[in-house]
Amino acid sequence: MNFLFRTIALRNVFLSSIPAPVRYMLVSTAAFAAMNALVKALPHLPAMELVMFRCGISLCLCLLWLQRERADWRGVNRKLLWARGLFGTTALFTFFITLKTMPLGSAVTIQYLSPVFTAIIGIFWLGERVRAVQWLFFVLSFSGVLLIKGFDVRIKTIPLLIGIASAVASGMAYNVVRTLRRSEHPVVVVLHFQIFGFLCGAAYCLFHWVTPSLSDVLLLLLIGIFTQIGQVNLTKALQGDKVANVSVYNYLGILYALFFGWLFFEEQYTLPALAGVGMVLVGVLLNYLYQTRQLKNHTPESHLTAFDD
Repeated sequence: MNFLFRTIALRNVFLSSIPAPVRYMLVSTAAFAAMNALVKALPHLPAMELVMFRCGISLCLCLLWLQRERADWRGVNRKLLWARGLFGTTALFTFFITLKTMPLGSAVTIQYLSPVFTAIIGIFWLGERVRAVQWLFFVLSFSGVLLIKGFDVRIKTIPLLIGIASAVASGMAYNVVRTLRRSEHPVVVVLHFQIFGFLCGAAYCLFHWVTPSLSDVLLLLLIGIFTQIGQVNLTKALQGDKVANVSVYNYLGILYALFFGWLFFEEQYTLPALAGVGMVLVGVLLNYLYQTRQLKNHTPESHLTAFDD
């Protein structure tokens, strides 16, 4: 009994030593990783049906949130809001396809290319500058993808291209979000993503509905719940500290994916494939750290990173 009390006390001391925003970010990243694993656990349900359920649950929760804050759900810049919905839904749909057709760790790793595409698209969308050293980071990340593809026979060319398309769509969505940051309530931006995703998923299901079993319904509900846990804790993390101080922990998502893939789906990786994962992670992380250092003193913190919502 004394050992139990000492263990609990040590745990409390350890947790209290971690700043609250960091704890929130760790929980958020774990929740999104759990959502990804749940999507992979439902290979027999169409990706768009999963999009419908995922977005439908988040849609209801967003409406409750906006009602509590008495914010107008319609927003101001409606064209860009619906563009956010289009790009976000495209990214989510294609990402779910990769989760179904590729190893979990590899699918998530390729999705982490989205900050690279966010920066590249930002050159044309927002007139931002990408420095020469950042292109080296981008080349490192893309070389990692080629290494993953070359040494993992489970990854076919079409799913890989779909995964890259998902990262590109995410990059488009994040640039739209950055354009809307001054004119729209954050939850209004999220809401339009959920509305668009739900409507597209519902339209698809009118012709391709697959009835989920009772256990499937439970997993679908968990997908929505983990999504909301991730979003709420992400919001708390970003509200509790500077983005630069907490967002780096978001990159633990790749490690979560590798662990969940090994634990639940018996996924194994060769050393070259793991090296490829590491190259993608290092390239994206170096770019993030470089942006943080360069933009810290004269650019709004919201420009430093972008997250799935």
